[in-house]
Amino acid sequence: MKKGRLLNSELSGLIASLGHGQSVTVADAGLPIPSGSHRIDLALTEGVPGFLETLEVLLAEMQVESVIIAEEMASTSPELYQALMSRIGQLSSDQGQLVEVLKISHEAFKAATNESMGIVRTGEFTPYANIILKSGVVF
Repeated sequence: MKKGRLLNSELSGLIASLGHGQSVTVADAGLPIPSGSHRIDLALTEGVPGFLETLEVLLAEMQVESVIIAEEMASTSPELYQALMSRIGQLSSDQGQLVEVLKISHEAFKAATNESMGIVRTGEFTPYANIILKSGVVF
């Protein structure tokens, strides 16, 4: 049995397959997922699993050099935004390098998901609870 936090075999395989600069999207329950995208649907019911708890598990397994979020998150979901910015700051400290945060319009964010190697759908119902994680390297 796998020893780490991430038990979902499909998600674990996705992270293991990433190269430098490739990305994974963690999405709320409502984000449209482009047809043809590799969808990993974890959503069970409203709030399960949540966006932040799903993100925590991914961050424990993945080296991240930058993230992309919708600029609307800060004004529409300020509590989530503050929690996310705090976690990204902690990630920068943990990794010993700054994790860049790029804020773009929600429409541009939806278009950017087309570049993701996979899109992880959560049960989150908080507006704009979406993030694109760009893979870094551990050396």
